[in-house]
Amino acid sequence: MFDFRKSIATMVAAAGIAGMLGAAPAEAQTLKVVMHSDLKILDPIWTTAYIVRNHGYLVWDTLFAMDEKFEVKPQMVDKWEVSPDKLTWTFTLRDGLEWHDGKPVTSEDCVASIKRWAAKDSMGQKMMASVIDFEVVNPKTFKMKMKEPYGLVLQSLGKPSSNVPFMMPARVAATDPNTQIKAEDVIGSGPFMFARDEWKPGEKTVYVKNPKYKPRSEPANGLAGGKVAKVDRVEWLWIPDAQTQVAALQNGEIDMIEAPSHDLLPLLSKDKNIKLVNYNPAGLQYTFRYNSLFKPFDNPKIRHAAMVAFGQEEFLKATIGDPKWYKVCKAPFVCGTPLASDEGMAEVLNTNAAKAKQLLQEAGYDGTPVVLMQSTDLPVLTNLAPVAKAMMERAGFKVDMQSMDWQTLVARRAKKDPPNAGGWNAFLTGWVSADILNPVMTGFLNAGCDKALFGWPCDAELEKLRDAFARAPDAAQQKEIATAVQLREREVVTHIWLGQWYQPIAARKAVTGIPTAPVPVFWNVEKKKS
Repeated sequence: MFDFRKSIATMVAAAGIAGMLGAAPAEAQTLKVVMHSDLKILDPIWTTAYIVRNHGYLVWDTLFAMDEKFEVKPQMVDKWEVSPDKLTWTFTLRDGLEWHDGKPVTSEDCVASIKRWAAKDSMGQKMMASVIDFEVVNPKTFKMKMKEPYGLVLQSLGKPSSNVPFMMPARVAATDPNTQIKAEDVIGSGPFMFARDEWKPGEKTVYVKNPKYKPRSEPANGLAGGKVAKVDRVEWLWIPDAQTQVAALQNGEIDMIEAPSHDLLPLLSKDKNIKLVNYNPAGLQYTFRYNSLFKPFDNPKIRHAAMVAFGQEEFLKATIGDPKWYKVCKAPFVCGTPLASDEGMAEVLNTNAAKAKQLLQEAGYDGTPVVLMQSTDLPVLTNLAPVAKAMMERAGFKVDMQSMDWQTLVARRAKKDPPNAGGWNAFLTGWVSADILNPVMTGFLNAGCDKALFGWPCDAELEKLRDAFARAPDAAQQKEIATAVQLREREVVTHIWLGQWYQPIAARKAVTGIPTAPVPVFWNVEKKKS
């Protein structure tokens, strides 16, 4: 229930932050936005965190991009071709590409960037397993030579979300992929430039229009087409309290909230000056991620027991609340998409504590506590861990829930330290649907041991199936293999999918042009003069 007295107090607090936000420019050239998280990490290859991905889209550009229909279109690339034997791909960059420091974008930059991205990304790793080498033909043209045909080249280079294959200068891309790039190396070729001197973690991040950026001639469509910067500045302002965010929006002190708390959506919908924009109609999927390196989740039978203990709707009700903004869906590859299926899922995700307790006993669970990380500063995540804790404890798990802000969690989940020495056993997050449309794209299905994402699962059979999907000649075989993947995943359990949900943007009605895309981006967005 909405607390009116708390709302008044919050509005008073919002008035107090007006000095930090500053007055709106007379020409309305600055877009002031509260994002879902503070920005403390700047490298979108080092981490999959969505706030860093969003930062990446402002600064860097991509060779290809995905439109609203999930079709891959050229972005930095002008033209490309594949040889008749499908073993050589040739890419030519379009004219006018320039880094923010004034140097031209070259083929060497792109090759180095692909290699760094592919070392971290699930889809990139699979593609590079079929690559023999790259050849730089000239400053604008390069070739990728394959040892065998690979069916997901464009889908890989046009991957829309974490990790995105952003193109960086070669000297920056030479940074070890497991080491973060420095703030002074945040140099892209995209429509906005990172204002390093104005970056104040915990307060503000600023991007300024790139005056030399040459957008494509096609209209903007999803993440593809012409990226036209229509404002001079984009300011991300960090306001951790959800009600204070709303009060600032209502007072016109900010222009947009990327992820307003779902319990405040009814209030926002009644404000005539505010609109709710469901910019990502395919939604997101909640996920529980295991650390497979340590007890108890080094045992797949114990991981499976948790999957039996969980049920999706309890998580969705606790976080989203209104069924208008969520969907129970046992399909790992997203309900409403070509590979969606719930085959093999009848016995899991039914909140069956009794069955889970039996499975735990059979698996030999010895009471090892589960160090469960809880993110406390993102409304869409905060209530997930307590629900997981309750369900697991009913099934017989011992759970040590440790609370922290999201950026701390993001840094900690990359550590391989034992859970009792600063490491972890599990955490919960969400993936945008465009990240999980098939077995190769889905990062948490990577079971390549040290090459996998944090959690580091190992399963040779799952990896063989993902390889087979990448080489499948047609949609029918892809569908068959995808089903085999999810049946294997039910046994291996690298992660648990916990239902779909939808996150609208809340914006002042003067803000127009918000793109329909799986990522909140700020090109083509403008503000009407008041």
